[in-house]
Amino acid sequence: MISNRRTWETFEEMRQAAEQGDAQAQCYLGVCYQTGQGVAPDYTEAVKWFRRAAEQNDAVAQCYLGVAFLNGAGVPQEFGEAAKWLREAAEQGDPAAQFNLGVLYETGQGVPQNYFEALKWYRESANRGYPVAQFNLGVFYEQGHVVPQNFEEAVKWYLAAAEQECAPAQCNLGLCYQTGRGVPQNSAEAVKWFIRAARQGDKTAQHNLGLHYASQEEVVAATETDEENAGES
Repeated sequence: MISNRRTWETFEEMRQAAEQGDAQAQCYLGVCYQTGQGVAPDYTEAVKWFRRAAEQNDAVAQCYLGVAFLNGAGVPQEFGEAAKWLREAAEQGDPAAQFNLGVLYETGQGVPQNYFEALKWYRESANRGYPVAQFNLGVFYEQGHVVPQNFEEAVKWYLAAAEQECAPAQCNLGLCYQTGRGVPQNSAEAVKWFIRAARQGDKTAQHNLGLHYASQEEVVAATETDEENAGES
């Protein structure tokens, strides 16, 4: 597990440490160039510092470098290189790297497609609390993909991700409550999770929420019609 990351008082102090070979400082300097914190954004310069730290076996830098190759940010997009650096970080316990390596195995980019390997890395990442990995693991259990279908296990992982504000997990958890898959059917809980996902812009949750309110309006209208008809008779 990644721990004991250092901090520096000033940007210049961090830059000096990076130039003197400190791997963590090099990694953080790369992040600064990537995000434009304290310097003008420069993806190529970010990759330079990520690589220096990664070659010193800094797992966080290896993950950043792998993602740079994955997205073609500061380097040509190269899935094989992405997989190489993500694996280095993943084997050291970096949850973001484990998740992204799982994605490569699921999609067959840079590595032979292998759903069992994808599941393995999603589970490693999910167990370390990484929300999108928890969501993907939930999907595997809900669909019965590579693992036996298990709605209760799907709900467990959706809930873990949903509580960390992962919108797709919130939406899927809402659907589980709406349909009674893995949990007792509960419309109020379904709506609660749809709302939380919808507020983050999740289109499926917004659609599901719209359908729910439309059906409620239909029920109210039908009830009012029945009451009117009863009053006339």
